[in-house]
Amino acid sequence: MMMREKTGVRNLNVGSIALTAILSVVLALFVAPFALVIVNVFKPMSDITANPLAIIGKHGFTIDNFIEAMDKMRFWTVASNSTFITVLATVLTVVVSAMAAYVIVRNPQWKLGTILFSLMIASMVIPFQVLMVPLVSVYGGIFHVLNDRMTLVLMHVGFSVSLATFMFHGAIRTNIPMELEEAAEIDGCSKWMTFWRIVFPLLKPTIATVTIIDAMAFWNDYLLPSLVLGRKELYTIPIATQAFYGTYSTDIGLIMAALLLAMLPILVLYLFLQRFIVEGVTSGAVKG
Repeated sequence: MMMREKTGVRNLNVGSIALTAILSVVLALFVAPFALVIVNVFKPMSDITANPLAIIGKHGFTIDNFIEAMDKMRFWTVASNSTFITVLATVLTVVVSAMAAYVIVRNPQWKLGTILFSLMIASMVIPFQVLMVPLVSVYGGIFHVLNDRMTLVLMHVGFSVSLATFMFHGAIRTNIPMELEEAAEIDGCSKWMTFWRIVFPLLKPTIATVTIIDAMAFWNDYLLPSLVLGRKELYTIPIATQAFYGTYSTDIGLIMAALLLAMLPILVLYLFLQRFIVEGVTSGAVKG
């Protein structure tokens, strides 16, 4: 009996070591590109090409890459465009999706709501590339609303609302008991007040998840903004970074600086919102 227990413990230890080793390799693969950017972004082009793995180059540290990158890409202009589009599109997606999911969940007898929800789920399997050309043709050729940030915002909301509604639908159906809403109605709350004062605050984990997913998608999107925004004063950060890719030469230092500048806001947002996601996962585990 003792031998069996020792063998089981030994197998468990070997399995844990193997799993740790595999996860460490996977982590290294993901961290390595980011580490290379951090190491080389503070070096001039000559030091990067000479030894990209060196932590400190021959010419020491420099922030010239950031200064030149911000100047060439007109950073504050493109950053304000990206911020406006990302914030407004994310807020609209969260609000519209949460309200739509609430109406559908709390009115199961409403056949049209069930049909609309089914269509939303079905639309998620349609690739954007299929809709790209007709979408731009309609918005540009018929409505003439291209080269407008609000047009891009509405497009982003339209493409993201299906997944967000699906996520809010599951959260409301499984995590928000009807007893809370019934108690609020007894106290005199209308459906509108019940949603905003009772239901919506309880959806913080889902709101955080949807916000991170959509904000990252909107902030990093290149294809749709490049189709909608043709004027330079409307460019977003992903479009502006194309200025550093030349036909015959490319300044890697400037590209790394631009990528790091583009990544920092989303990284800060993720670090701020991750605690809400952890709280949601923890509360779900306790309830289960």
